[in-house]
Amino acid sequence: MSSRRMVAALGTAFAVVTLAACGTSGADEAAAPTTTPPAAPTTVASTTAAATTTTAVATTPAPTTTSAAPTTTYRRNEAVYFTSPAGGFQCGIIELPTRTEAGCQGVTTPVPPRPESCMVDWGSGIRVTGTARAEFLCAGGLVYTSGGVDAVLPVGQKVASFGFTCTSEANGITCRKDDTGHGFRIATNSNEVF
Repeated sequence: MSSRRMVAALGTAFAVVTLAACGTSGADEAAAPTTTPPAAPTTVASTTAAATTTTAVATTPAPTTTSAAPTTTYRRNEAVYFTSPAGGFQCGIIELPTRTEAGCQGVTTPVPPRPESCMVDWGSGIRVTGTARAEFLCAGGLVYTSGGVDAVLPVGQKVASFGFTCTSEANGITCRKDDTGHGFRIATNSNEVF
C-alpha cells in the first residue's frame, strides 16, 4: 500500500474514532446518573483492491461515570423543616425566643377535648418543648413550615437539631427531646404523647 493511501486510511479512521468519542450532549449530562457496561471495541478497517493488506484501528469507549445524588437539606435559617412521606404532616425543630421545640402539624385522631384556654385551632398537631410530656397544639396557623415546599423525610431517616431528634417511620413521625426522652408519635389515625 502506498504511503498516501495509508495516511488517508489512518486519517479516516481517526475521524471516525473522534466522532464516536464526542457524541455526548448537554441533555445526556442532565439525565439521572446511570452506569453503562463498556461496549465492545469498535474496529475500522481499510482495504485496497491493489493490495491484500488490511489495516485495523481499534478504539475503546471512555468509561461511563456516575455522580452521587444531591444531599437533602432540611435546615432553613435557624430551624429544621420537613414533610412526612405521605405529605400529611409539616414538621420542624425550631428555636423561638422563649423556648425550643419539635412538632408536627396535620390531621390526626383521636384528639383530646379543647381546653378552655385555647381560642384558636385546637389539636392540629403535637409538639414537645422542655422537660414535660408532649402536648397537642393550640395554634392559629402553620408553625412548622419554612413557608415554601419542605423536603420529605423518607421512612427510616432522621433529623436532629437543638437537642431534639425526629424520625420518619412506617407508622408516622416520632420526635423526642434527646435528654429527657419526652416526645410524641403522630400519624393520621393514631398518635401518642410521652
